[in-house]
Amino acid sequence: MTAAPIELITAWLAEQRPAMLAVLERMVNTDSGSYDKAGVDAVGAQILDFLEAAGVAVQVLPGGRYGDCLRAVVGEEGAAPAGNRPQNILLMGHRDTVFPKGEAERRPFRIEGGRAYGPGVADMKAGLVMNMFVLAAFAKFGGAPGPLVGLFTGDEEIGSPEGRPVIETEARAARVVFNSEPGRASGNVVTGRKGGVFSAFEITGKAAHSGGNFAAGISAIGELAHKILAIHALTDLSRGITLNVGLVSGGQSVNTVAPRAEGQIDLRYVHPADREEVMGAIRRIMETSYIPGTSAQLVIRGEFLPLTQTAESARLFAHYQEAARQAGLTVEGEFTGGCADSGFTAAVGAPTLCGVGPVGGLAHSPEEWLDVESLVPRAQALARAIAGLDKAGL
Repeated sequence: MTAAPIELITAWLAEQRPAMLAVLERMVNTDSGSYDKAGVDAVGAQILDFLEAAGVAVQVLPGGRYGDCLRAVVGEEGAAPAGNRPQNILLMGHRDTVFPKGEAERRPFRIEGGRAYGPGVADMKAGLVMNMFVLAAFAKFGGAPGPLVGLFTGDEEIGSPEGRPVIETEARAARVVFNSEPGRASGNVVTGRKGGVFSAFEITGKAAHSGGNFAAGISAIGELAHKILAIHALTDLSRGITLNVGLVSGGQSVNTVAPRAEGQIDLRYVHPADREEVMGAIRRIMETSYIPGTSAQLVIRGEFLPLTQTAESARLFAHYQEAARQAGLTVEGEFTGGCADSGFTAAVGAPTLCGVGPVGGLAHSPEEWLDVESLVPRAQALARAIAGLDKAGL
């Protein structure tokens, strides 16, 4: 009796850990900070070569300032779906990291005590590798209940300024979305995330000699201090709203009343309605001159939408949970204050599950780690979840 495709897939994946680690090592040892388009695209070239060798068609969607998007497809698109329901099964991941050029050389990929280390090893190059091998497995053995689309973007860490429209277009054509951000250190997946707005404000004052002509000056730094206190006062932990002015700069010299200053704001929130409320309060702070004669301008530089669980995404989580159990994993859903591209897919109505990648922790730090043993079972869980979508009614 011939084995079902999913059993062939999981058996094949069980043998792929050495190959997965080899691909991951090369990828981690390639710098790909968000503003390093050449590096992000070099990682993209590695993905493209792997997938094309596995018989997976890949389309490159050129980026302007940031990394290109890669769109890989297993199966045939375009068949008329029953009831006009979207049929694509979307696997997502981003190639960019938060680390500067040269970081990979300073601390290259290594494995110690069952954990892998290196820039972006968990967030989220291991998730990329997992998606690549899952796509290759379905291309090799079949068994997907619809077209599989692998989307590999290049600018998530800065709010996906170029990737977002591509992601939203794909999500509108997707029956479900699996975002392979790292599984939590607990082993859980992510069923909810905060939204985030990243903005910058610039204050204009008036320069004057701080000793000989002090009264003629208008301090932009003084105004910055007032605005920071007012912005931070908008934090409401009981509602999950936090504000952090994390970067400041300004001034001309120590003996000059500061003619300019700048701050950058990180806003996190849970509910979509909270965004407009808090952004409105920030705009009123910008319009207020605590020190007469100053003025301020606010610019939004990046934004993520919250991942809010719907009835359909709750069904998707329950289905994944059972698939994970069959792969030997016990998985719960978890909420996190971090943002991700999964918020964009959820916002356009696609049932979305995030954090299905291999397990890791301490992302964005030199101590970032990946549980090497989680690579294969998380890939098997994802494959089982994909193969069982029809049976689950998803």
